[in-house]
Amino acid sequence: MEIRMAGVSKIFDPDIVALEDVYLNVKKGEFVYFVGHTGSGKTTLLRLINRELIPTSGQIMVGKYNLRKLRLGQLPYYRRQIGVVFQDFKLLPHLNAAENVAFVLEAIGVPKRQVEERVKAVLSRLDLWRRRFLYPEQMSGGEQQRLAIARAVVNMPSLLIADEPTGNLDMETAESIMEILFSINATGTTVLMATHNQYIVDAFRARVVELDKGRIARDEPKGEVELYGDL
Repeated sequence: MEIRMAGVSKIFDPDIVALEDVYLNVKKGEFVYFVGHTGSGKTTLLRLINRELIPTSGQIMVGKYNLRKLRLGQLPYYRRQIGVVFQDFKLLPHLNAAENVAFVLEAIGVPKRQVEERVKAVLSRLDLWRRRFLYPEQMSGGEQQRLAIARAVVNMPSLLIADEPTGNLDMETAESIMEILFSINATGTTVLMATHNQYIVDAFRARVVELDKGRIARDEPKGEVELYGDL
């Protein structure tokens, strides 16, 4: 999905400026890193695109959707086109791996036979089919993150949002997660990823958008992360 942001600001009460006058265009099929210090506005930007938040001012277009004008009844249809991967996984602990993925499809009324086929396909692709009966607490951190990705992409979204998806993982596991994300991007899915991981950004090159105090400070194709100290 193509994304266009024009003059977007987000202010939280009483007067906390999270984003200020952001202009950003993302082409369909791009892979974009959002980098910057903690509090720079990365997560707020992603939450606006997922329509968890509404901008204080400015316009956001994602595909055909104007997010400021999106009616409540349209929101579920918009969200079906987006997959979200969180740093803390947000898996359902009372469901096993296969059930966690199936839940997404069942919630939107996909027929049972299609659910079974798509769950098997995505778990096999992410090397989790043999782990399908395990519950999240029985899985390693890397397996849980792969499961979270499986759940995010099983509905074949046009846009994948990943907020610090490698933040709690060792480097070897983080690299495997990045390979998965780039393979998903290679199928035409637009991928937006917030990260603090300098090594990942430098090793897996893509467009880099740096945020600083709610503003875009740098936007480079195939960029690298500059040294931030705590980044």
